[in-house]
Amino acid sequence: MISDLLAVLPAIPRDDDGPVFKEPWEAQAFAMVVALHSKGLFTWGEWVETLAHTIKSADDANDTYYHHWLNALEQIVIAKKVTSPENLHALEDAWDRAARATPHGQPIELTNDPAFVVTKA
Repeated sequence: MISDLLAVLPAIPRDDDGPVFKEPWEAQAFAMVVALHSKGLFTWGEWVETLAHTIKSADDANDTYYHHWLNALEQIVIAKKVTSPENLHALEDAWDRAARATPHGQPIELTNDPAFVVTKA
């Protein structure tokens, strides 16, 4: 299935074994898109259109491919009313607070932050 999806995204960074990720978050963003598509949240055509629009309208020419991927993911879950921009910003803020409060090498936990409770938009 992933090979079928990759066929419509020829620009995705990959080698002979499949997608290539520089950072764990890139693989996680990729996996979230594949999982949400598999659950029927959006068609692959909708995803490709959203990603293409995100890349075309990007403000920062230095963004990596997976920054565009993540931005497109945020746009499509908002468009599909899975969450709201306010919820996403609250989670980003919660993540930042938790990361700053967590000692190096320890897992970051958001469960104690009220912003971690996600409500459907």
